[in-house]
Amino acid sequence: MDMEQIQRVRVMFPDHLGLPRGKYLPKHLAAKGTGHCATLYGLGYDRSMIPAPGSYLLEGLIDIHATMDENTLMPSWEDDITAVAVADLQLQGEPYPNSARLVLQNAIAEWETLGYKPQVGIELEAYLLELDDNKNWRRYENPRAMVYGTGITNDPDGVIDDIMQTAVECGFRPESINAEFDESQYELTLEYDEALKACDDIFLFKVMAREIAMAHGLDLTFLGKPFAEISGSGVHVNFSLVDSDGNNPLADGNADDGLSALAKNAIAGLCQHHQALVAIGAPTVNAYRRLQPAQLSGYWANWGYDHRCVATRIPTARGAGTRIECRIADGATNVHLMTAAVLTAARLGFMKQLDCPPAETGDGFEEINTDVCAAGSLSEALNHLEADTAFTQALGQDVVDNFVANKRAEWDRYVEAEGSFDGTMPPTAWELNEYMMYH
Repeated sequence: MDMEQIQRVRVMFPDHLGLPRGKYLPKHLAAKGTGHCATLYGLGYDRSMIPAPGSYLLEGLIDIHATMDENTLMPSWEDDITAVAVADLQLQGEPYPNSARLVLQNAIAEWETLGYKPQVGIELEAYLLELDDNKNWRRYENPRAMVYGTGITNDPDGVIDDIMQTAVECGFRPESINAEFDESQYELTLEYDEALKACDDIFLFKVMAREIAMAHGLDLTFLGKPFAEISGSGVHVNFSLVDSDGNNPLADGNADDGLSALAKNAIAGLCQHHQALVAIGAPTVNAYRRLQPAQLSGYWANWGYDHRCVATRIPTARGAGTRIECRIADGATNVHLMTAAVLTAARLGFMKQLDCPPAETGDGFEEINTDVCAAGSLSEALNHLEADTAFTQALGQDVVDNFVANKRAEWDRYVEAEGSFDGTMPPTAWELNEYMMYH
């Protein structure tokens, strides 16, 4: 990136809804950062405001301050004069506790105190959309698309190819991009990296991907279940650890399955805190249409070896490549917060030396070895989250309290508009109006 050519910096951060808030700043002012109203953290998708903890709605709507590290600047996909960066947030000179990026930094620091550095890789799924004659969004037509499809038959207008090429030009590191299960659905994955960098990159990549689609006259939705009777879209958080000698402590070459005791403790933590994780990973009313039995969505609190019907999958790679994959989340999740939640649940399992439950040996469709499952609605998931006090305190009680307050208000708006919730039914008009523009 030619810094002499840069004239402005687009500074962004993930808010409580996982949305990219921020400002354009002239290059000569960017290092000073910029203020944002803290009451943003009490703002709903519909722009309604509540006095959520930490939003300061009733205390004068005070400022939080966004600052970025100039060493993290990346080229923008918009033009040659813009750079982009992900910001930290401060409140009256101290880190702002509702910041998802801060919560992730704290989760990383907790592992580092134990001598381990978390590494993360994120997989995204999304549907490409086009406008119909009535200016309503529908699935993009690519009838020749196939699972693991590539090339023009799967991407007739070259939109996904444009996303991949632009990602490389901006300094992202795509690992793989391909057509997913259903027509107009795609998988987009970046390479593994240190946890904070990986989440910053996927956060910016999602913004980039959606804006490129819009430049083509299309849209790209990461919403968990925008369409009935076809696959939902998930976000898979893969993580591993590196010790002080550069080794992966999840691996044990002497174990029959190649997994260390630490790995088994971490898996146990993810299983024990499954229901609390669901609230963070599935943070919308719509998410509970995807989180259903037999949908490969992480519904059950189980784990397995290379088993896609479990919540916690252990892929086949061993040794340095050993990793744990959490399959609960969908594309409306705040990736920084969800990654922090996964790392926290795994760390609690390690710290408490939890016994790992047996691996799933059933088919995952009709045979499952646990009766612990995801909540049936956003409201129920929030109950589970609040009840798991060991997890909420370890993750950060401030951010949890703010999250719960905002999501309770969101649930109340749904109930007022639609009444009861049945996850087996198609998405309602309220859900599509509430979420589709933003996710």
